[in-house]
Amino acid sequence: MSTLKTMGAGLAGLLFALSAEAVTLIKAEEAKLPAGAGVLATRGITRGPAIKVLTPDLANLSSPFDLKVAFEARGGAKIDPAATKVIYLKAKPVDLLPRVKTGLSENGLDLPGAETPPGEHQIQIIVQDTEGRSSQVVMTLNVLK
Repeated sequence: MSTLKTMGAGLAGLLFALSAEAVTLIKAEEAKLPAGAGVLATRGITRGPAIKVLTPDLANLSSPFDLKVAFEARGGAKIDPAATKVIYLKAKPVDLLPRVKTGLSENGLDLPGAETPPGEHQIQIIVQDTEGRSSQVVMTLNVLK
């Protein structure tokens, strides 16, 4: 019986370790790509979903960090997670959605242990609601180490 308890505790620890595994948000070779040209134009007032960066402090980051972004639909609509886009803004944009999909829901993005190389990284998040209204935000991550 004690062997089963030990095996159960070991299995639980392994599952916890796997679920808490860090995710490489930006690869070192992607960080070396040329920066995108120009300034990204954004709209003013919108009825689209609200996007709020909850963590981290974007100015003084150490990698890995917990990335938490909240999505809030308006006017009775719901967020459409299938229409969400997460893009690393470079001369040739990099689609980050496959890397963050495990932490994506209609409530937002919850990505513990996100890893990036040092430097300044611009990430665009585009969210759409079930009525087709969209909003976007560009986060500039300043990763020190």
